[in-house]
Amino acid sequence: MTELKNDRYLRALLKQPVDRTPIWMMRQAGRYLPEYRATRAQAGDFMSLCKNAELACEVTLQPLRRYDLDAAILFSDILTIPDAMGLGLYFETGEGPKFERKADSMAAIEKLAIPDPEDELGYVMNAVNTIRRELKGEVPLIGFSGSPWTLATYMVEGGSSKTFEKIKKMAYSEPKALHLLLDKLADSVILYLNAQVANGAQSLMIFDSWGGALSHNAYREFSLPYMQKIVDGLTRHADGRQVPVTLFTKGGGLWLEAMAETGCDALGLDWTVDIGDARRRVGEKVALQGNMDPSVLYGTPERIEQEVKSILASYGNGSGHVFNLGHGIHQHVDPEHAKAFIDSVVKHSGQYHK
Repeated sequence: MTELKNDRYLRALLKQPVDRTPIWMMRQAGRYLPEYRATRAQAGDFMSLCKNAELACEVTLQPLRRYDLDAAILFSDILTIPDAMGLGLYFETGEGPKFERKADSMAAIEKLAIPDPEDELGYVMNAVNTIRRELKGEVPLIGFSGSPWTLATYMVEGGSSKTFEKIKKMAYSEPKALHLLLDKLADSVILYLNAQVANGAQSLMIFDSWGGALSHNAYREFSLPYMQKIVDGLTRHADGRQVPVTLFTKGGGLWLEAMAETGCDALGLDWTVDIGDARRRVGEKVALQGNMDPSVLYGTPERIEQEVKSILASYGNGSGHVFNLGHGIHQHVDPEHAKAFIDSVVKHSGQYHK
C-alpha cells in the first residue's frame, strides 16, 4: 500500500503528538455539495450510488478537493447490513429508509443469516478498495458501521422512528428476542468492519445514532455490551499500523466513562457535551472527537470562527482531539461556511500543540 502522507488524524486518535488538531466532518460527502447532488443524479438513486464503486469513490473524494481535511470516510450507509440480511431496504423521498420486511419477532430474528461481507456486501468492499487506491496516501480512510442497537431500531420499527415504540416494547416484553438480534448484528458488524480493514480502511467508527434514546439501565443492557463485543473482535493492526476505533453514541454524554472502558481508542461527542468536561472525565484513556453544533454553520464566518476557538480552548493543550461536528453536516449549509469552519481549525489549533 502507498505510504501515508498525512497521518495527523490517526496520530491524534492514538494521543500521539501532532502539529495541529486534525479535522474531518461527519457527512462531509453529502447533499450540501452541488457536485455530490450531480453525482447522485447520475447514479439515479442513493443505493445505486452506494453500490457503484467508482461513483462512491468520486463522492468520497469531492470534499477533499474543496477543503483541507485530514481524513476521508467511506461513502456508504449504516443500513447495508440489515439490507444484506434480506430485509429489503428502500428509500422514499422525504421519508428516509424503510424495510419491506421487519425483524420484529423471535421467528423472524431466528431466520436472519449473518451476511458474508465479501459476498452480499462485496460492493462496499469494492468501494473501500477503490477509494483507498484513489486517495494515493494523501489522507487515511475511515470505515464505519452502525451499532447493533441502532441497526436494530430500523429493523424492528421497519424504518426511522421518533418514539422507538416497537423496539422498546420488544426490549421490555421479549428481551430474549432482542438480545438474539443484537448478538447477530454484533457478529455481522465484526465481520463487516474487519473486511473493511482487509480492503484498506485505516480507522473504524461505530455510529450508535440512537443509543441516546435508551434509559440509563437499558443503554447498559442493549447498546454498550454489543459495542464492547465489537471492539473486542476487531482487527486492530494493518499495514504495519494500529487501526484506531471510535465509538459515537449520539446523546451519550451520560456514559462516556463506561464507553471509555471498552478498549476503544476514541469517543465521538455530540454538541450537548462540553469537550473540556469530557476530557476531565475520561482522562488519558481515550481521544475525543467533536463537537461543534452543525447548526453553527448557518452562522456568519466570524461566528463560526468564534465557536471553533471556544471548543479548542475548552479541550486545551496536547493531542487527543479530532475536531468534528457534533453530528452530520446539515443539507442546506453553504459550502463556503463549511470552508470557514475547517480553515478556522487549521488556523487556530496549532498553538495548542507547541
